[in-house]
Amino acid sequence: MPGNCEAATRRTEAEGAGAAGEGTARGVPIREESVEASPVGEGTAFVLSRGVVILFAVACGAAVANVYFSQPLLVTIGHDLGMSPALVGSVVTLTHVGYGLGLFFLVPLGDMVDRRRLIVVQLLLLMLALTVVAAAPTAAILLAGMAATGLLAVVTQTLVAFAASLAPAAGRGRVVGLVTSGVVTGILLARTASGLIADLAGWRAVYVASASLTALLALVLYRVLPRHSATAPTALRYGELLRSTITLFARERLLRLRALFGLLIFASFSTLWSSVALPLSEAPYSMSHSEIGALGLIGVAGALAATVAGRLNDRGRSQQTTGIALALLAASWLPLALTRSSLWALVVGVILLDLAVQAVHVTNQTLIYALHPDAGSRLIGGYMVFYSIGSATGAIAATSLYTAAGWGAVCALGAGFSCLGLVLWGCTRRSAPERVSPGREVSG
Repeated sequence: MPGNCEAATRRTEAEGAGAAGEGTARGVPIREESVEASPVGEGTAFVLSRGVVILFAVACGAAVANVYFSQPLLVTIGHDLGMSPALVGSVVTLTHVGYGLGLFFLVPLGDMVDRRRLIVVQLLLLMLALTVVAAAPTAAILLAGMAATGLLAVVTQTLVAFAASLAPAAGRGRVVGLVTSGVVTGILLARTASGLIADLAGWRAVYVASASLTALLALVLYRVLPRHSATAPTALRYGELLRSTITLFARERLLRLRALFGLLIFASFSTLWSSVALPLSEAPYSMSHSEIGALGLIGVAGALAATVAGRLNDRGRSQQTTGIALALLAASWLPLALTRSSLWALVVGVILLDLAVQAVHVTNQTLIYALHPDAGSRLIGGYMVFYSIGSATGAIAATSLYTAAGWGAVCALGAGFSCLGLVLWGCTRRSAPERVSPGREVSG
């Protein structure tokens, strides 16, 4: 973020005097300046520069990519370790199960312990898990390593919450948008990168390279990130911390609503990306795995929407952004339905879909974090559980539906998820706030 954090603090205080100027954390009033600048030492304030935000984005993308590296490598891994097709399929399943568990059990720790230390420890443990995968001599060890990799890859969400806590309140949407663009890029390029590396040096080299990059990022983040978080750690015990995540959903209507949006948009997103390889690998295209993987490069254009959506949220246009994006998401399935007859239609549909999904996703995260900055990790982790549910639902339904009824039915499914989101927005847009003021800390 360009500019000095203290200057941003003064601007925010001037603009947000009154109800928006103060929040409460642990029952003690705090000013917005506790969010704008984070102390790193006596007499020193941490400045969230654009370079640091980009570092957050790179780290997020590198971490989340580990969840998707295996997808184009399954056949090769199965042959190498003598795994049956059913057992090979469990590689992806266990990785996603680990990720889902991490969202609920690990991400909330960011509200309880020092986030810098938590991020570095998780990255180092992730490096060890990746090393286990790379060196796995048997299927059992591989599966254990994959489950651990998924569990620890949720450091991505801890990084998102940390970046949001360090950002000026008036520019938080831009920061979340830029960091989220890194997540999107990591997801979409993971399959392309793993396929290329595997072709050059074998599937194990993919995880060796990722382990090396993860170790490097742990070192850099240890040296760059502030030693203290912008918000004081909660005094809740671990069990109370987990229960308070559920309490947040019970209390906050906006959180429930945005979680539903997240579930529906990622169900639509997963409907496309989990099944698009099927029609492309058949006549008339008969594309190779590398050619199909390159489609992810087109999807990266969607990352541009993350930063634009962040800026619109900072201007108080979250409702308009959500409505327009959901309409684009529904419309994207029209050209996608023409995939079998036109690759250009596929390209247009992919760009529209990714733009729309990321715009809503950034809007969701920006709004829910502002509910309780002191519970940012719990909010992000709880919201992302719905992301996982939506992604799993879309993937399972799309692949099954393609086998039974073909590509047209898959597109109808994706459009259905998108239209449900648009209807939900239409029914709730007048009652949902575009800006929220920080609330009190939630106890178990």
